Amino acid sequence: AFFKLPSDSFKYLSWCDIEEHDVRGNQLHCPRVREGPSKEELFFRGEEFTLKKRKQVTDTERWQKKLQENWENCAELNLSFQDLGDLYQVENFKRILQRLIRVEKLWLVDNSLTDLSAIRFPRCRELNVNKNHFTSFKQLPKIPQIQHLSLAENNILTLSGISDLRHTPLQSLILKRNPCEFQERYRQLVFSSLPNLKMLDGIPKLPEDCSPPDIRFFFKMCTIL
Repeated sequence: AFFKLPSDSFKYLSWCDIEEHDVRGNQLHCPRVREGPSKEELFFRGEEFTLKKRKQVTDTERWQKKLQENWENCAELNLSFQDLGDLYQVENFKRILQRLIRVEKLWLVDNSLTDLSAIRFPRCRELNVNKNHFTSFKQLPKIPQIQHLSLAENNILTLSGISDLRHTPLQSLILKRNPCEFQERYRQLVFSSLPNLKMLDGIPKLPEDCSPPDIRFFFKMCTIL
């Protein structure tokens, strides 16, 4: 038989929807920020009786919730594993990201993210977006102060667009387990695009990484006799 857990009635609630607590967003290490599904979504899932009927939220209560979230003052935040498999979750998640104007260290691991190009993190120095679905550097958020960027286990196909990071103070970059890692002369191409980079995939810059890519490589021809 199927038995519900005591926490089952809270499984679609964000922390700020739970009554009688005064915890602020910047006091949480790994907050749950995604919203629950709509009534229609619950009906199709066969879970229309999972949640108690929500009371009508007033403008005052919305403003109090915004202040309680307090995302603008977060300097270090882990929003990984938010289980963003449904569209109704993504919109609210991006709303939170847009408010992170002071965040310096941010983890967004395993969130099925595909495009954050409309998001800007003006103070972010360390960003971890491992295990997402990015296919291009063009889909990354604006990170003008980035120093450490981890993109492991995405689906970045080529190094096209990596030069957008050239004018940032980027020191270390992780691209492990992306298709672009298998591009010929991969390390030379990355370091030539990012001359200030000191470490790639956990390995410091080596003397052989400093030489420019061999021009002859781009003009190789195969002669069949």
